[in-house]
Amino acid sequence: MKVFKLLFYSSLFLLAIVLMVAPPKAESGGQGDLVYVIPVEKEVERGLEAFLNRSIQTAEEAGADHIVFEVHTPGGFVDAAGNIASLVRNTEVPTTAFIVGDALSAGAYISLNANEIVMAPGTRMGSAAVIDGSGNAAEDKAQSAWLASMREAAELNDRDPVYALAMADETIDISEYGAGEGNLLTLTPSQAMEVGYAEATVENREELLDYLNMEQAEVRETEITFAEQIARFVTNPIIIPILLSIGSLGLVLELYSPGFGVPGIMGASALFLYFFGHLVAGFAGWEAIILFGIGVVLIVLEVFSPSFGILGVLGIGAILASLVISSFSLMNILLSVVIAVIVTIIASIIFFKYASYKGPFRRVILTDQTNTEQGYVSNKNRHDIIGEIGEALTILRPSGTALLNDERLDVVSEGGYIEQGRKVKVISATGSRIVVREVAGEDLKRTKTEEEDK
Repeated sequence: MKVFKLLFYSSLFLLAIVLMVAPPKAESGGQGDLVYVIPVEKEVERGLEAFLNRSIQTAEEAGADHIVFEVHTPGGFVDAAGNIASLVRNTEVPTTAFIVGDALSAGAYISLNANEIVMAPGTRMGSAAVIDGSGNAAEDKAQSAWLASMREAAELNDRDPVYALAMADETIDISEYGAGEGNLLTLTPSQAMEVGYAEATVENREELLDYLNMEQAEVRETEITFAEQIARFVTNPIIIPILLSIGSLGLVLELYSPGFGVPGIMGASALFLYFFGHLVAGFAGWEAIILFGIGVVLIVLEVFSPSFGILGVLGIGAILASLVISSFSLMNILLSVVIAVIVTIIASIIFFKYASYKGPFRRVILTDQTNTEQGYVSNKNRHDIIGEIGEALTILRPSGTALLNDERLDVVSEGGYIEQGRKVKVISATGSRIVVREVAGEDLKRTKTEEEDK
C-alpha cells in the first residue's frame, strides 16, 4: 500500500510543480528593434541545452531582431555542446556571442557558431581539448570528430580554422600567441581581434548595443527558472547514477522498515528529482512516469502473488524502459543503472547484515516461532502428578479415564490392557498425554502401606 500511495502523491506533486513552473508564453514584438539576451553560464550540459532551446524559441516567437548570447562557461560535455551549437547556428535570427567571462572548451565552440563574437576586456576564449571522465585526453576517434567540428565552426563565418584547431590540438604550434607545441591556444580579446576571431571589444552590454546599432532597442533577458535550475543539476551525467542509487536503495530499505520513514522519503525524492528534471528538460514525457509506475505495481504484485517471476520480470523491464526513454543518452543511463544496482546490492548486504534490517521478505514471511523457550505451550504440563497412584475408571485399551487425586483425567496405558477398577501409577506426563502403568503385587502392597502411614 505504501508503494501505491507514494506513486500517487508523487505524480500529483510532480504535475502541480510542472504547471507552476511552465515557461510563460512569448510576447509579440513591438514596432522597434527587439533584442533577446540569453545567458550561457556554468557547465555545458543537457539542462543548459533545454534552457537555450526554450529561450531561442521564445525569442523567435516574439519576433526578436537579434539574439545576444552572454557566454561565461568553463566548458562541458561534447554532445550537449554539439546540440547547442546547432541551435545557435540554425536560428534565423542574427546572433552575437558576447563573451563576458571565460569561453573555454565547449564555450569556445558554441561562440564560434554565432554570427559575430564580441569580447569584454579580461576575458578568454579557447583551450578546447576533448577529455574523458578521468581528465585524460580522449581517444583518437573522439579527438578527430571534435577537431572536425571546431574546423567547421570556424569556417562557418569565414574564420581561419587553424586557430580553432590550435585550441583543441596541442601539436599545432602557434608560438606567437603563447601556444607552442604541447600547449592549447587561448586567445585574449586583442589576440582574438588580430586573428579575426572577435569583431569588437566592448566594456558592457550598452556598448555592445551601440556596436550593433541597436542602442534604442527593447532588451529582454531570459532567465532560467527554478525548475530549469533543478533540471540542469539532475541531468548532469555525474548526478544521474547518484540519484538512481539513492532512489533504489532507499525504496529497498523502506520495504523492510516499519512505517514510512527516512529511507522511503530519500528514495522517492531521488527518483522524483530524476523524472522531474528530465521532464522539465524535455527529455522525458508523462509516458515514462506512467511506465515507471506500472513497473512498480507489477513488482509489488509479484511479491504478493505466485506468478513464477513473470510479473517481476515485466516490472523490472518496465522500470528500465521508463529510465531509458526519459534519458538523453542510452549509454549514460545503462551505465548509471549498472552503478545503481551494484551500489544497492552492496549497501543492502551491509544494512541487512550489520543493521536492524532482517533481510528480504521480512514483512511477508512469518519468522516468529511458538516454541517452549519463548513461553509458548499448547497444554499445561502435569509434572506434579508423576508418581501418583489412582484408579482406572474405565477399561484402558490403551486409552481411557482414570481418577487421580479426586480428578478425572484422560490417560493412556504404557501399552498393555488394564481392567476397570485396577490401581494405576502415573509414569510420565507430557502436555495432555498422561501415561500410566498398572500397580500390582509388591507395588500395590507398598502403596497401601504408604497410604496407611499417611
